[in-house]
Amino acid sequence: MKNIRNILNSRFKRNGNFFIEIHKILGFKPKELKFYRKAFTHRSMNLKDSKGNAINYERLEFLGDAMLSSVIASHLYLEVPSGDEGYLTKMRSKVVSREHLNELGKELKLINLVESKIPAGQFGDNIHGNLFEALIGAIFLDRGYKYCEKFIYKRVINPYVDIETLEGKVISYKSLLIEWCQKEKKTFNYNVYDDTGNDELRHFSVKLSINDKVIAKARATSKKKAEEKASRRAFFALQNQISKSSSV
Repeated sequence: MKNIRNILNSRFKRNGNFFIEIHKILGFKPKELKFYRKAFTHRSMNLKDSKGNAINYERLEFLGDAMLSSVIASHLYLEVPSGDEGYLTKMRSKVVSREHLNELGKELKLINLVESKIPAGQFGDNIHGNLFEALIGAIFLDRGYKYCEKFIYKRVINPYVDIETLEGKVISYKSLLIEWCQKEKKTFNYNVYDDTGNDELRHFSVKLSINDKVIAKARATSKKKAEEKASRRAFFALQNQISKSSSV
């Protein structure tokens, strides 16, 4: 009897603490904790339901991505009546960029709620954004579209979506740099290679050359990140030239 009581007390404490943390993040009371539990379950737990379906946040991440895009698209459509399809698409991309979603996930410290067999220090940055999307998916299933919209306005639109600021925000320095090189008929090359450092995670280094001259170097945990980091450094090194070209 004592063992059963201890198990029940432990479970109550676990659910109680989780409820408090989720309530704090949402700003309203969740009805069904099971959706939020799933939103913070990593695939490494290898959990399955009675039908053999995987229990982790990946499907909720897909759903949350769709909900987030929907609410942001609606807001931009109403906020910028003069914006055409291309403009609105670009603006939405800036709001829901992986970098921005990762920042939102970090700000809410969502990683602290994850159930995983992988140490937190071994996750890449994208898990923060993935969890943020999964949380939105859980809200939709638990409380419906209106609560989902309310959360997105509170955590994303009201504090971060300013039209003038977004217009000047760069999504990809690599795309910007390549566009400039093509316009100015300059050759460019990203020389990416494995980094032989002693880090726990595998790293890649890149040398970015323009007209056969190395302009910037960078290092990151993926080829894409290393190229983007090098492009950003090159952009600021050549900013005067690029700005002059853009104003012509």
